[in-house]
Amino acid sequence: MVLKGLVVLFLVLASVPGVAAELVGRATVTDGDTLTIAKQRIRLWGIDAPESAQQCTSNDGRPWPCGRRSAAALDGYVLDKTVRCRPKDTDRYGRVVAECFVQGQSINRQMVRAGWAVAYRQYARAFITDEADARQHQRNLWQGPFQMPADYRRSRREQTARQSPVASPPAPGGCRIKGNISREGRRIYHVPGQRDYERTSIDLSRGERMFCSPSDALRAGWQPAKR
Repeated sequence: MVLKGLVVLFLVLASVPGVAAELVGRATVTDGDTLTIAKQRIRLWGIDAPESAQQCTSNDGRPWPCGRRSAAALDGYVLDKTVRCRPKDTDRYGRVVAECFVQGQSINRQMVRAGWAVAYRQYARAFITDEADARQHQRNLWQGPFQMPADYRRSRREQTARQSPVASPPAPGGCRIKGNISREGRRIYHVPGQRDYERTSIDLSRGERMFCSPSDALRAGWQPAKR
């Protein structure tokens, strides 16, 4: 009966024009800021958690697996519970970006306040106060020095680019439009000035390529990035 009610709620919300349907159900955890409900991957809005392989430093100077611990903390919040996610956007990987709740409490806020994630200021400012509280009390990530997740990802990309010459090929003939293939296989092109242009790298070995004009990209089967 409960499951039937949740399905009805999902359908009612989906039928209202202009209102994104809530995603409701049991969740599995990918990492400290990514969930899956009913095969839909969900990126938690407004927060950024350490990557799975990322290490942080404890208050006594020892390294510890903060990426894995962050994912375990999120799993503890959602294990065997009904999770309700309110979509806000879709990211360039095709994931729903949402704020998610368990028993009326924001998981996003809990992760930041407990020091398992940081406020992702580039996209939202809702959890800055919670981050300040976690930092003041030196909770989890804040017990010692650590690299911000976005900086960690950037350094990994730069390292990969240095090791693989094809990862960031020169633009042929001045062509600067980047044809990127997402993890889901979607072909998306980014033009200079768009939000994700600078951090998008092109890997020729994966079939990605540069274009000279949007029309060239469209003819080749690429779609424009939303931002």
